[in-house]
Amino acid sequence: MSVRVPAKVNLQLGVGPLRDDGYHDLVNVFHAVSLFDEVTAEPADALRIAVEAAPGSRVAIDGVPTDDGNLAARAARLVAERLGVRPGVALRIRKAIPVAGGMAGGSADAAAALLACARLWDDPAAPVLAQSDLLELGAALGSDVPFALLGGTAVGTGRGERLAPAAARGTFHWVFATADGGLSTPAVYAECDRLRAERGGDVPWPEASAELMAALAAGDAKALGAALTNDLQPAALALRPSLRAALDAGRALGAIGALVSGSGPTCAFLAETAEHAADLAGALDRAGVAAQTLAAYGPVPGATVI
Repeated sequence: MSVRVPAKVNLQLGVGPLRDDGYHDLVNVFHAVSLFDEVTAEPADALRIAVEAAPGSRVAIDGVPTDDGNLAARAARLVAERLGVRPGVALRIRKAIPVAGGMAGGSADAAAALLACARLWDDPAAPVLAQSDLLELGAALGSDVPFALLGGTAVGTGRGERLAPAAARGTFHWVFATADGGLSTPAVYAECDRLRAERGGDVPWPEASAELMAALAAGDAKALGAALTNDLQPAALALRPSLRAALDAGRALGAIGALVSGSGPTCAFLAETAEHAADLAGALDRAGVAAQTLAAYGPVPGATVI
């Protein structure tokens, strides 16, 4: 059973004040884009994971765990537990989503493993697990996993796991500039809290941007580019100052929107058309401000059996 699953970019990442449980309330406008990992599940005598770069991809997979540190393994165990079966499965993960790049590649693989194992083990005539059950299991794994199942464009609240589909008209064209090495998501949130404490004052509760939602509904790329926001971006730039050069270069080369994707270090640039995206990717490559540039479009569907 093989499942294809997309990367995401956060069009808005609003981060509320630090809660007593150590989390933050978020408003997270997710947008699924056409960079895909593929997870194949086959019956096996035990749970095993193999990871490889997708054909033609330059994704570095050295740091991707092949044990229970991989969310896909935990996803398989959750499905097995819910269905009352032994978690005997070989998972082969082919990666084209940048690793540790703020595009939820690990969460995407977990979502794909949930769907693949459910299809592998569930009774097709009388399935136990509906999509709502998979979304529940995904939320137990991580804040970004439910969206990877759903895809499209959606507003996430809570820790990001409570999703409401968002109206998005047409297709938007993107360029993603990756960086060497990753950024720790907990470290970026901690730096965000530190910067806010240093600045002082109350942190407002986040709300979905009316301008951004209107731009999506209208299919207006220029208005969307102007409305992109990420409350974690100052922290990511503080921890990795070189990202500022990539953002500045993208804007100077004609991007109509630019921001750090999620907790970084990938930078996302919005283009006006597919041709503009191809030109922008080439120009960023020549500028030497990124390890790799990738053109993509969105929105696209979530985890899909292929």
